[in-house]
Amino acid sequence: MKAGVDEAGRGALAGPVVAAAVVLSPDRAIDGLADSKRLSAKRRDQLARVIQDQALAWAVVEVDASIIDEINILQASFRAMDEALTQLSVAPTEVLVDGNQLPKWRWSARAIVGGDGIEPCIMAASILAKVHRDRSMAVLDAVHPGYGFGTHKGYPTTAHREALMRLGACAVHRRSYAPVRRCLAVREERVAT
Repeated sequence: MKAGVDEAGRGALAGPVVAAAVVLSPDRAIDGLADSKRLSAKRRDQLARVIQDQALAWAVVEVDASIIDEINILQASFRAMDEALTQLSVAPTEVLVDGNQLPKWRWSARAIVGGDGIEPCIMAASILAKVHRDRSMAVLDAVHPGYGFGTHKGYPTTAHREALMRLGACAVHRRSYAPVRRCLAVREERVAT
């Protein structure tokens, strides 16, 4: 059984990185699968429900900003992928990962550049990871108002950078990321003068 793995949130300045692992049924094709970035939010939500209902196994794991800051985003992404694979109720015989890097883990695996647009199991993982992360960011938007997490999902938009300068970093910002570090340094400088 092939498991597809993908992550969401790697380039964001705030919030978790989320990985999903999916084992699709060879007997039940899911129509409409695509790279999550090419689908509308409504279509992703619809497909996520179908994937969760029809996949042989699936799992989604978050690794929060404090761990990202501690071990770096690549290692945090690999950790989330590893935990998602470990949580699958069906053991994969091969893991297909979107991208060009593989962690050292116990599964036979292949990295596929653009895999989230080629392999259905990676597409499914891409969708589950994105839907889960978007929902997490909507919750964080309510917990940390003013940053616009519900809109930009923590990515480095102009509005997000402006909010960072105005409000400073909150608990879910990735302090190891250069734009957040710069914001903190500017705010410290302002306080000192």
